[in-house]
Amino acid sequence: MCFLVSLLAGCEQDVVKESQATLYFGGDILTMAGDEPEYVEALIERDGKIVFTGTYDQAITIAGETVSAVDLKGKTLLPGFIDAHGHIYLAGIQRLTTNLLPPPDGNGDGIDALVTLLKNFQKDNPQAVKNSGWIAGFGYDDSQLKERRHPTADDLDRVSTEYPVLIIHQSGHLASMNHKALEMVGYDANTKDPVGGIIRREADGKTPNGVLEEMGFFQAVFPLMAALGEENQERIALAGAEAYAEFGFTTAQDGRATKDAVVMYRKLAAENKLKIDVASYPDLQSETEYIKSIGTESDYTNHFRVAGVKLSFDGSPQGKTAWLTEPYKVPPAGQAEDYRGYPAIPEASIRQQLVDMAFESNWQLLVHCNGDAASEAMIDAMGKAAEKFGNEDRRSVMIHAQTVREDQLDRMQTLGIVPSFFSMHPFYWGDWHRDETLGPERASRISPTGSALQRGMIFTTHHDAPVALPSAIMVLHITVNRLTRSGQVLGPEQRVAPYVALQSQTSWAAWQYFEEDSKGTLEVGKLADLVILDKNPLKVDPANIMNISVVETIKEGNTVYAM
Repeated sequence: MCFLVSLLAGCEQDVVKESQATLYFGGDILTMAGDEPEYVEALIERDGKIVFTGTYDQAITIAGETVSAVDLKGKTLLPGFIDAHGHIYLAGIQRLTTNLLPPPDGNGDGIDALVTLLKNFQKDNPQAVKNSGWIAGFGYDDSQLKERRHPTADDLDRVSTEYPVLIIHQSGHLASMNHKALEMVGYDANTKDPVGGIIRREADGKTPNGVLEEMGFFQAVFPLMAALGEENQERIALAGAEAYAEFGFTTAQDGRATKDAVVMYRKLAAENKLKIDVASYPDLQSETEYIKSIGTESDYTNHFRVAGVKLSFDGSPQGKTAWLTEPYKVPPAGQAEDYRGYPAIPEASIRQQLVDMAFESNWQLLVHCNGDAASEAMIDAMGKAAEKFGNEDRRSVMIHAQTVREDQLDRMQTLGIVPSFFSMHPFYWGDWHRDETLGPERASRISPTGSALQRGMIFTTHHDAPVALPSAIMVLHITVNRLTRSGQVLGPEQRVAPYVALQSQTSWAAWQYFEEDSKGTLEVGKLADLVILDKNPLKVDPANIMNISVVETIKEGNTVYAM
């Protein structure tokens, strides 16, 4: 390896001297190349690419007088984090609306607290509320509220009866509205539940109580987002990118994107307003004709590309809408004891048609599967599509794969399906899953990274922002420790070493995107996508990983965030 580095460095020697370069030294420079940790003493970036990695003495020899030296002073340099799955646009909404998250990320620990937070937001942001015409918040979690229930329209009427009020559940799969909002979206006692969703009702079984599940939420809210106007949409999109950069990400995903979002990001890219890479995965079911008209792209144009397509086969386990093969431990109010959640696309023939379309068109396919029944549906559809259209190096991704079983992992490995685990769950909802949704046995296997590693599978991990804050450090911490909010280890056999957890957000995540030749490791010829941390995740006590801070995020040699 050193010999190869020396040769490559020698080839670049004269070029480095011709233009301004940046030399990094004086800390742990972790390359993430290979299956074991590898460090180099120095790295040189020029024109957005890595042109040297090796010893400090070699770097000084070839750098020349035009080099700008950055002494890391004991900090750690590694590849920029790659978002294996998230919703960058919705993360912008999270950043710009009322923060209703429960501790430790917010103060939304009860319905009274939510009402106060929303009222304070209205008071502090009168122009924003006036311009949008709504009071909105993101991140409430019934599992963490003192009342252990969803806020209803009656509760939200305490915030305002003049303005419509909308609050989105932390899972992103449920929401609640006040009566004014229900009226504005046209939900009343005569409104039927949409396919793949539920409008929860009052005791009369007819009148909406404000709580909306899945398509009951999506079909009401998506038109509202489209009506925000171009200026507000761009503001939201850029706020999302700022949030990602702040947490060390140099590549972000817009999962389940709409046509409007794709058009908007293309415009921002054309205006050179995107500072990090954004890979878009439009929703194949709702944007079929649009996807057919534009196709997908292998290369970024000014930091944006349509990378593939997305499907959703079910909902959220913490919201009790994920599709399981065995009943929930405690079913939602009003549901039978054998309640197992439900599919987002009930007809198997339609699921197969959509998967076939992606395979036939050679579009990379991401499928949201939280429950093991949804995982079964994906594996079945993928197997049939593979027989028809071949399956060589498609890198289809099962998003979340939270309750995927051992036998399903075996079949995923055979079919080449990449599991991308929502590894934040053991901390944020581990206790809830153990006591409420899944029971101890199934909960201990939530996001089974250990099982995937045992099989030698490449897997990725993600935050699913805005379901959780887009914090790579928290993903890393929870993947390694699997401690619940109450301090219990959930499934100790599913823990993995810090280096493996880092791979799942760097080199393996780059591979998931077909970008392993340009990203994910610090090697000559790759993009200078870098993140500087105040401490080395491989050298601190694993229990303290969560306390590591992102000091600087660098995209192709340019600082996009600095503490």
